[in-house]
Amino acid sequence: MEWIALLLFLTIIVVLLLGFPVAFTLAGTSLIFAFFGIITGVFEQSFLTALPDRIFGIMTNATLLAIPMFIFMGITLEKSKIAENLLESLSEIFLSIKGGLGITVTLIGMLLAASTGIVGATVVTMGLIALPTMLKKGYSVEIATGTICASGTLGQIIPPSIVLVMLGDVISSSYQYAQLSQGNFSPRTVSVGDLFAGALIPGLILVALYIMYILITAYINPKTMPSNKTEKPTKQDFKTITTALIAPLFLIFSVLGSILLGIATPTEASGIGATGALLISYARKTLSIKQLSDISQSTLKITSMVFFILIGASLFSLVFRGFSGDEMIHDFLINLPGEKITALLITMIAIFILGFVLDFIEITFVVVPIVAPILLTMGIDPIWLAIMIAINLQTSFLTPPFGFALFYLRGVAPKSITTQQIYKGVIPFILIQIFMLIILALYPDLVTWLPNYIYS
Repeated sequence: MEWIALLLFLTIIVVLLLGFPVAFTLAGTSLIFAFFGIITGVFEQSFLTALPDRIFGIMTNATLLAIPMFIFMGITLEKSKIAENLLESLSEIFLSIKGGLGITVTLIGMLLAASTGIVGATVVTMGLIALPTMLKKGYSVEIATGTICASGTLGQIIPPSIVLVMLGDVISSSYQYAQLSQGNFSPRTVSVGDLFAGALIPGLILVALYIMYILITAYINPKTMPSNKTEKPTKQDFKTITTALIAPLFLIFSVLGSILLGIATPTEASGIGATGALLISYARKTLSIKQLSDISQSTLKITSMVFFILIGASLFSLVFRGFSGDEMIHDFLINLPGEKITALLITMIAIFILGFVLDFIEITFVVVPIVAPILLTMGIDPIWLAIMIAINLQTSFLTPPFGFALFYLRGVAPKSITTQQIYKGVIPFILIQIFMLIILALYPDLVTWLPNYIYS
């Protein structure tokens, strides 16, 4: 009955494209297929009895508790107008350089990514704040929109990324399942901290590649990125930027440092981040009772959506497995010529394409649990696999015509900017992303060295 599992997956994709809510689509479609499967005798209803245990496991999962904390931290920092202060301050330092404003936007995108971990919030914030400034300074529309979209998606890979928190939980479960299926009853574990450490070097390399592209383009075609300031930055400029950077950098180092040094778990560090974000907002006098209420409500809405999708994905995985869908995919991948290399390539292409129609939450909770155990039994490193998936999704979110980052920017960009200009602007950054994936495929130590060094 493997074909029914494939039909279930395709039906869910179609229903999602019709605009139905993700959580209800996953759960409802799966239950309908299970119901008809039980009636026709091709589905064993005992699979559904595992659902209460799955839900209880989600409720008691300490790792997933980091999600609402990081969401709260990100929304709080967004309300504190930290991006506006950083843009004003960093601009004074880099405006004398050709492409300096583009570099400034990239660095702010990196800092916001490390502070918020939310792609949509970063792209929208930078679109509202940086895009008018870049256009006013004479930057071409393509360069401005491409830089904002690309720097906004850094939240996928720069820790503490919510994507990495979710991937950490899924990859950990998949890795243990893969080891148990191979007869290893003392399995190694993979933590969110491992993924944070593994993502650090690739994330910084990606930022460096963005900056290199901006500098080279400014040198080759200076009309697209003019320099609007001739005088060198003064001591007052450096003092201003230092003041603006102290709070967010301290918060980032507190969160990441506590995790990487083993002082706190990611869940505990998320509490540090949430508290630190509140203190920064209070110190900047941007936090009122009404704002705190809005932040709390936004956090509740996003967290509820994430966990509702997770419950729906758990039901889908049970029904999918009940129809032997996991065995079908396992047989398909292990029988491919080229073994794990071909299997990995097919998986990455599939995830890339699915990234056009599914959000990272659905892909993380629906697709990754299906394919990850199979790939991990082939001997692929779990940390490396998670980072490759994260960067792959980041690339997918940038790629026309369905990239989510493009939709976010289109929603806040002036009507004078065409969609084609936005598409044209992101193409060089997509090529950089693909180049980064190739580098990591050739040199996996760029991912695995730091977590092995820290936790060895």
